[in-house]
Amino acid sequence: MKAKKIIKAFDICGRIPAFDDFEVQGISCNSKEVSENFIFVAIKGTREDGAKFIKEAAARGARLVVTQLPADTSGLPRNLTLIAVKDARRALADLAAEFYAYPSSRIKVVGVTGTNGKTTITYLLEALLKKAGNSPAVIGTVNYRFKNKIIPSKNTTPGPIQLQALLAEMAREGLDFALMEVSSHALDQQRAGGVDFHSAIFTNLTQDHLDYHRDMESYFRAKAKLFENLKPSSFAVLNYDDAYARRLKSLTRARVISYGIEEKADLGARILSFDCRGTRFLLSFPQGEIEINTALIGRHNIYNLLAAAAWGYQAGISVQVIKSALGALYLVPGRLERIDGTNSFSVFVDYAHTQDALKNTITALRQLCQKKIIVVFGCGGERDKTKRPKMGEVAAQLSDYAIITSDNPRSEEPQAIIKDIEKGIASKNYCIIPERREAIRKSLALAREGDIVLIAGKGHEDYQILKDRRIHFDDSEVVRECLRQTNY
Repeated sequence: MKAKKIIKAFDICGRIPAFDDFEVQGISCNSKEVSENFIFVAIKGTREDGAKFIKEAAARGARLVVTQLPADTSGLPRNLTLIAVKDARRALADLAAEFYAYPSSRIKVVGVTGTNGKTTITYLLEALLKKAGNSPAVIGTVNYRFKNKIIPSKNTTPGPIQLQALLAEMAREGLDFALMEVSSHALDQQRAGGVDFHSAIFTNLTQDHLDYHRDMESYFRAKAKLFENLKPSSFAVLNYDDAYARRLKSLTRARVISYGIEEKADLGARILSFDCRGTRFLLSFPQGEIEINTALIGRHNIYNLLAAAAWGYQAGISVQVIKSALGALYLVPGRLERIDGTNSFSVFVDYAHTQDALKNTITALRQLCQKKIIVVFGCGGERDKTKRPKMGEVAAQLSDYAIITSDNPRSEEPQAIIKDIEKGIASKNYCIIPERREAIRKSLALAREGDIVLIAGKGHEDYQILKDRRIHFDDSEVVRECLRQTNY
């Protein structure tokens, strides 16, 4: 594709300088990935300003540079064309969409956003669409997957170049839906800016990422961008039990279908029974009720099931297919994942890493447990510090015993993170074991018949990020290893 055609995809400040047209071989915002006949987009990041790497990009073969105002052209090669824009991130998203021939016009993209539930809902939608005879792909926290291909996930929502490349490949493979978790960071950074969404789901909004967004209103405004940009031909699925979700109705041009348990909504639920093996509930919809039997447990998972059912109903999938598909999904990796290996007590691994998610998970398990709940958890380094004491408070109040350990401390000292968590704990029903493997081992040693052990915070992750390295660490693997080594 020619450069002069590509640059028509975004808003340019002022007159386009004259330049010799060329066949664009690629686009990048990383100067080290640039090669001959590339377009380099200089993004101002949280740590580095891409404008500092324009000369390096030019030396590697960039012919055209897109940079944010104000633009410094001093010392640049004469054959390098520089185009100034107001928003380099948006320009990158639009360039990527143009370069890959707007793949979201050839595959229906479903965006799922909210603090909790995104991953589970994409798994449910995947099962639902497969049961209905469609060919879905998934882009999310666990991985990016389609057909027989699985790509490890570095970010919940990939950057715009990788995202558009993935969507283009999915469209070429003949897939008809791309189910995508859309993070608040991605929305704020315009990673999905070049995507035309078929529909979108909003789950809830509770405290998380305030290290980045500063306050809850800014966090909400980032999430709201997904719905503000939906076309009237799209539809939005909103959780009416969440006040933030209800606000979106007036902010979107899309058709709205609602779900909820407490508030009046298009789709609702009434829990009939539940135990460690699953949940039975009545799903109500405009034409009546059906009974759903699912292996997923907990009230929070009823919301996830309702979201998927509401989306399927609005998309025209039959109620019987919805019932069959939702009842067939038995496992979402790292989401209240039961670890077998002992008959005397139960062990679950869960991704809960916010106070609300931890509260939901422990509350769900409390309804199943007649004896003690032992929780192992920590908080990530270089992330929202204000949620640390709140997670400590939730763990201490709702569990019988908590073991505070390391999560992904990153560059922070584990003990400093643990001290922040301790500030929210008023009781003495906890201990501190910074080494995560030993903390898990201790929790299993403390468990007695009928107890439940919850290993929270990392879920599906198979790594731990320490100050100077990233090591392999999988909570599920460690639990199984400990259970094998000791006769419980």
